[in-house]
Amino acid sequence: MTSQSFGSNQTLSRIMNPKYPIYVISKGRPKRCLTARELTEMNVPFYLVVEPQEENEYQSEWPSANILVTPFSNLGQGSIPVRNFVWDHSIKNNDKRHWIVDDNIEGFHRLNFNMKPKVTDGTIFRCCEDFTERYKNVPLSGMNYYSFCKNTDKVPPYYLNTRIYSCILIQNDLCHKWRGKYNEDTDLSLRVLKDGNCTILFNAFLCGKVTTMRMKGGNTGEVYEDTDNRREFAESLQKQHPDVATVSWKFGRWHHHVNYKSFKKNRLLTVGKPIKNKINNYGMKLI
Repeated sequence: MTSQSFGSNQTLSRIMNPKYPIYVISKGRPKRCLTARELTEMNVPFYLVVEPQEENEYQSEWPSANILVTPFSNLGQGSIPVRNFVWDHSIKNNDKRHWIVDDNIEGFHRLNFNMKPKVTDGTIFRCCEDFTERYKNVPLSGMNYYSFCKNTDKVPPYYLNTRIYSCILIQNDLCHKWRGKYNEDTDLSLRVLKDGNCTILFNAFLCGKVTTMRMKGGNTGEVYEDTDNRREFAESLQKQHPDVATVSWKFGRWHHHVNYKSFKKNRLLTVGKPIKNKINNYGMKLI
């Protein structure tokens, strides 16, 4: 504990904030950057990552934010360039891991007894970090969506070996990087799993993501609104991973489907002594 003059709540918040940096990547949403609003209210430090042509707008809207400006703009490659930019930034700062978070998250939640109360500080990130680092073969982990864990569902504290998306903790020395233009989160998750590693998607800790197509900005216009783009979006993953990915037309648009069954054999490898099972659930109970 330092001798700096923090109030008790500020001190506690500082202690329980994430160990690794959070990067919120945003484009075209200076007034609708929901994640920046939530993290600011939670007193959780973060980088707000924007392109240079929008720096002034974001600075005006978020004067207290730590804004990180990319050296490029409008490359037409989706979010891939900015994702690799923040990864390199984190490596240069000698971080072991980093968080990369979408800008349309309107809250973070704790699942317990099938209730999903909203959390008010950075403990949720610290818990994810702590759990992930109990294992030596989990380079990707993250929070599931609030809407994917209904109050009537009986779900485990986490899912093992599946896609990680939107709120992602990444190990910086991972041999892969973001690539392509579409489905980057699923592609990276699959490459990690094909290496024999594991991924952890937390249900005990959730993020309330607003559906991308409901918000302007980001990749909405470039990827999601145009039917032809949706087909290219779906087929790109099939081309990258034809052994596990398929494409179909459902509900008026193209979808990709991934079979994760072959990765069930990937097992968690603990760091040090084996962990007792009852500790693994962070006290989460389901009804």
